[in-house]
Amino acid sequence: MRRNSFNRLVFALLVWSTAMWSACDKTNTEGASATSVGGKVPITTKSEDARKEFRLGRDFSEKLQAQDSVQHFDRAIALDPEFASAELARANAGATAKEFFDHLNKAVALADKASEGERFIILATQAAANGEVVKQKDYLEKLVAAFPNDERAHFNLGAFDFGQQEYAQAIEHLKKAPELAPNYSPAYNMLGYAYRQADDYANAEQAFKKYIELIPNDPNPYDSYAELLLKMGKFPESIEQYRKALAIDPHFVPSYFGIAADLTYMGKPEDANAELQKMTEQARNDGELRTAWFGMAVVASDGGKWDKAVQAMDKEYAVAEKKNDVAAMAADLQAKGNIIAEMPKYDLAAQQFDRSFEMVEGSTLSQEIKDNAKLLHHFNLAALAIGKKDYAAAKSHADQYRQGAEASKNPAQVKLAHELAGRIALAQKEYDTAIAELEQANQQDPRNLYRLGQAYQAKGDKDKAQKFYAATAGFNSLPALNFAFIRVKAQKMVAGSKG
Repeated sequence: MRRNSFNRLVFALLVWSTAMWSACDKTNTEGASATSVGGKVPITTKSEDARKEFRLGRDFSEKLQAQDSVQHFDRAIALDPEFASAELARANAGATAKEFFDHLNKAVALADKASEGERFIILATQAAANGEVVKQKDYLEKLVAAFPNDERAHFNLGAFDFGQQEYAQAIEHLKKAPELAPNYSPAYNMLGYAYRQADDYANAEQAFKKYIELIPNDPNPYDSYAELLLKMGKFPESIEQYRKALAIDPHFVPSYFGIAADLTYMGKPEDANAELQKMTEQARNDGELRTAWFGMAVVASDGGKWDKAVQAMDKEYAVAEKKNDVAAMAADLQAKGNIIAEMPKYDLAAQQFDRSFEMVEGSTLSQEIKDNAKLLHHFNLAALAIGKKDYAAAKSHADQYRQGAEASKNPAQVKLAHELAGRIALAQKEYDTAIAELEQANQQDPRNLYRLGQAYQAKGDKDKAQKFYAATAGFNSLPALNFAFIRVKAQKMVAGSKG
């Protein structure tokens, strides 16, 4: 497992910061103070007891045990209600989107009471949540420039690069962190994932084994190594590592999620669902429970059982609805709409997308998130129009999406604009254009790899087509709808070429 996140919120980019910085300041009983020592980002609080609780919470957070960190961050906030860094840490440890935004907003409101480095991290996280990538990067680069000897500053910039799929840059920043602090274990975790995404499995394995060596009595190192083995298609070996994580902590529910993926790809969907059922029983918060239901939706989608997939999404939605977690509910409607579009029932899917958009529009979420939701709505409507062969409408929505993506300078959105252009060209049998556009789309979405296979196959280039079909079939991610929608189709294309 990489980082704690808030339930696949589709309107924000990856929120990676978990307020993991060093405490080097001395307590001032008259007020909060922060003095940097050794070039580290200080922690600003007027309570030494709050600082101690924060450090305890940070230790759990850095080991990806968010649930165990919550009580310590809550105590830190109770001891010092103006503790901005504790509010940010509590946001990232939150089990739901609602918790995340509630605490993030408090951290932003308190940012002026924090040190410069803390402000950079808080504002970078706010920018990430709003999808403002340029602003996010600027804050992180300022953080590293101001605190070049802080391992966590380099870690955060490396994690940002990872989220932007700039893996070479991510590796360079992440390697800097253990140079500054050899026992800083989170860097090896993220390094493992960065090497994995760069298809450098040997270095990924080395990084994960170092991660295990540093904290052998914690579950996450084994979980992360298991995910590498999952990606490599070594499913029994992956399950063995996931079981090691659960032997250390039976409540480490991400490992159930990973085992479910292994079992699904081994052709054992019932066993996969049994693992996810265990996850519901072990769930300690709404986030873990919702993730289990989402996993069941993925397993059902992988098997083409669309009604069961929709039912699972409805159960996930109901969990968020009880607390009026608008951002999570809107994300669930997005997922449900995508499942229904696969049936294909485009008008019914459009109803889900409309509800999601209207829900965000009527919420108290930031204007930036609302603007991103509006842009996403154009993307969804374009996709549905492609399915209905209404290419005029598809191009109209795609053009509006492209204009917004280019204005935002958000790389993830720009890639989605290329995806739409490629999908329209593919549907209209303009294969050279489709290839040119899809090559600029998100290559970490297996559906784009499959579409490239289709385009090359239509052009008569069987070798390249099979290359992309094989890459799709072997994508082997944790349970995700985009892979579930396409995995079996890709396997059939690969098998057909060998027949």
